[in-house]
Amino acid sequence: QVQLVESGGGLMEAGGSMRLSCLSSRKVLTIESMGWYRQTPGQPRELVAALKWTGATDYADSVRGRFTISRDNDKTIYLQMNNLKPEDTGVYYCNADLKRPGVPAYWGQGTQVTVSS
Repeated sequence: QVQLVESGGGLMEAGGSMRLSCLSSRKVLTIESMGWYRQTPGQPRELVAALKWTGATDYADSVRGRFTISRDNDKTIYLQMNNLKPEDTGVYYCNADLKRPGVPAYWGQGTQVTVSS
């Protein structure tokens, strides 16, 4: 089992920057895939950024070039968000997927990010 705790959300003006952190109970290099998802009211969670244990990354088109996902060598991943836009507003969830048969992905409790125009 993996526990995830997000932090770093809040209110920011458009054009500003913010960094989210996700503390895992397990060393991140032992997790096949981790990522950040965003959810807005009435919408499903959508992938914002993903980070494989190999170091490979992937981003949603809407954030590519503005957001950067990274990790430390212990138990934390980050999402650096630059040039924030109002459409970046939402609850951001950290995700950890061990990619093992029968084992579900794990989620944090989410952190609210609000970008004002």
